[in-house]
Amino acid sequence: MLPFYFSIKNKRMAEELDKLIFERSNCPISCSLDLLGDKWTLLVIRDLLLGKKRFQEFLKSPERIATNILADRLKKIEAAGLIIQQTYQQKPVRYEYVLTKKGEDLKPVLQALANWGITYYPGTKIFEAVGRPSSN
Repeated sequence: MLPFYFSIKNKRMAEELDKLIFERSNCPISCSLDLLGDKWTLLVIRDLLLGKKRFQEFLKSPERIATNILADRLKKIEAAGLIIQQTYQQKPVRYEYVLTKKGEDLKPVLQALANWGITYYPGTKIFEAVGRPSSN
């Protein structure tokens, strides 16, 4: 169970995100960029699509996102309904993040961006999915 202040803060963030939608334009690209257009958000989504789930796993990405920025982006995309936070350990409490359908629906968008990048940035490569050790 999340602390009360956390759920209020996320609710406020979600309300702020909803308020941003259509504030500048009713163009779907503009609205999408309001949520996804910063330097880090799509990279976090990419990592989730590749199987990363835990805070420390995101920090190991080659782009080297700062912890405060990562925490902010995770809260932002959770408030937008792209991910959910789940407890995987009780003492101390630790969380992992899982894409919702809305988040999973970004997969073809990232695939298209990757294809474009491979075409116009020679030498780039698509990262491999993360393998998870079995819990047996």
